[in-house]
Amino acid sequence: MKPPSHLRWPIVLSVLAALITIGMKGTAYALTGSVGLFSDALESVVNLIAAVTAYLSLGYAARPADRNHTYGHEKIEFFSSGLEGILILVAGGGTAAFAVRRLVYTQPLEDLEIGAVIALVASGVNLVVARILLFYGRKHRSIVLEADGKHLMSDVWTSVGVVGGLGLVLLTGIAFLDSVMAILVGLNIMWTGWELIRRSFDGLMDHAIPSVEQEQIRGVIAANLPPGATFHAVRTRQAGAHRFLEFHLLVDGDQSVRAAHHVAHRIEAALTAALPGLEVVIHVEPVDERESWEPEYLERLGEPSTPPAPPG
Repeated sequence: MKPPSHLRWPIVLSVLAALITIGMKGTAYALTGSVGLFSDALESVVNLIAAVTAYLSLGYAARPADRNHTYGHEKIEFFSSGLEGILILVAGGGTAAFAVRRLVYTQPLEDLEIGAVIALVASGVNLVVARILLFYGRKHRSIVLEADGKHLMSDVWTSVGVVGGLGLVLLTGIAFLDSVMAILVGLNIMWTGWELIRRSFDGLMDHAIPSVEQEQIRGVIAANLPPGATFHAVRTRQAGAHRFLEFHLLVDGDQSVRAAHHVAHRIEAALTAALPGLEVVIHVEPVDERESWEPEYLERLGEPSTPPAPPG
């Protein structure tokens, strides 16, 4: 299955950018013999693999829920971004290792000016595509697009660092500065990869949505509660672009099921209006029943575990 059209074209653009920059950076390395430009070209190869992986994962994530995946398939996005993080980590380690080897076994550098110009043009291509990916990733809450955009931004900084190293070599005539800069760039790439892996791990572990949105949720619920009602046991998680919310709604135990349902429906409508795409599950309980208050469970969630005092 293809990804949705609003997510598909940015990823296709990323694939095309990777193919173009592989050719440009590979040519720059062939002309100069610079280990920095070699590391830059290597990262573009990783960009291509990551972009293709992202395209496939977005297609899988777009599948509707089924009997085996009743919450949908969006979590594949965390696997994809985690894989991208691993690839970035490997690319950064390989870059640093190759640069260390070049420090030991030196090699003459040639045509550095031409190589630097090619690398800067390739960096410009990646910069434009990275900004597009980051914009649409944040707009559509897609960790895959954001991961690919951050990856390309790391590539941009790689190219800038490599060109800076070549500039130092040209100014000073000290060839090993090219390798030193490549080592620093490799370490920076590895840090980017680690951050992506960490974020993906958080997603796979059902990490709660951002605290700002949690406070917004609590505010919306509180604003729509009838007199004497309250709520607790708020739990949230995120899978791809989807956010999930569960909580207990405690209402007057003497009112009818129909009336309690209407209250829950009104709160759910207000929540989905405030946070589009939020999927809400509400468990209705009588506020005046001791069984509605579970001290150990509520304390783990950091919430009050005693019923409110009766009015009057």
